[in-house]
Amino acid sequence: MRAHRLTLPVLVAAASLLSAPVATATAAPDVEWVEAFSPDGTITQVPVPPALEAPEKRSGAGEVAGEVAAEVVPIQETGAPGDRFDLVFVGDGYAEGDLPAYRRDAESKWEELSAVEPFKTYKQYFNVWRVDVISPESGVDNDPSLGTARDTAMDMGFWCQGRDLATERLLCVDEAAARRYAALAPQADQVIALGNTSKYGGAGGGVATAAGGNESAGQIAVHELGHSIGGLADEYEYPYERYAGAEPWELNVTADASGGKWASYLGKESPDGGVVGFYEGARYYRYGLYRPTENSIMRTLGREFNLIGLDVMAEAFKARIPELGAERVAGPAVVQLGDRWPGSERSGS
Repeated sequence: MRAHRLTLPVLVAAASLLSAPVATATAAPDVEWVEAFSPDGTITQVPVPPALEAPEKRSGAGEVAGEVAAEVVPIQETGAPGDRFDLVFVGDGYAEGDLPAYRRDAESKWEELSAVEPFKTYKQYFNVWRVDVISPESGVDNDPSLGTARDTAMDMGFWCQGRDLATERLLCVDEAAARRYAALAPQADQVIALGNTSKYGGAGGGVATAAGGNESAGQIAVHELGHSIGGLADEYEYPYERYAGAEPWELNVTADASGGKWASYLGKESPDGGVVGFYEGARYYRYGLYRPTENSIMRTLGREFNLIGLDVMAEAFKARIPELGAERVAGPAVVQLGDRWPGSERSGS
């Protein structure tokens, strides 16, 4: 993901992907944190042992890692990759006869994602690519039960490929393999790996995963684009207790208990419900960090983005898309930015 510099009147920050808790002195070196999603929308971080790399892992369909090949099909192509945000779907566990199902799965996930603001407003500035990866076998590992093995291109599996026996819904993938296939597209700003399964599951990260055949799993992609487009922090508070560090750079979290970071928004109604204020618990800490609203999609799947998140992503699109940047008004007031979104009327005015 390219980093973009976003300028708002309240702060200047570099947007980048954040998908794991901030490292601490107590973090175990042999554990990686993976973002996990529950069917009820709850988001958390799960520690799992790191994946072991095979010396010469095959990438499916007889290809050695690094020599992948697959057809790339545009779901939507609206401009040059350097002037657009490029979203790439790759599929795992789809044999040749499953490709029609994969096409439906990818298109339905894009339709769901592009119905949510701000992606609905900026839909025409996405390129969306589908990489038709063919696996030797259908399905993913540990589906329907733990121990079920499938020969697939990207080794996707529940229970995080068997590495976390406590979290069935954690659907992990060989990220290096997924990136190799995604690199076949003209550009890849965010990669979403869809598994050929209807069982709920997914995982966050630079390569986000989702169950292709599960209707509820599409919300994972919405959340992940909050990270990759806007550099938004997660707004949930697990697994740490009290934060004692410097002011976070992300625009949607703060260590300032007054909410001064988004002062121009205070008291405004937000599309995710409720009023912009300062709510304790954010960026993996229960205490000492605050979020703008009680429950946005950066905290719980199925919600809307809050006003701060919407405007940060709008600025990111302007920074990336030439025609949007040309129309940009220098130094707009934050309150004017917030007024563009449905449900953002000022509370009490």
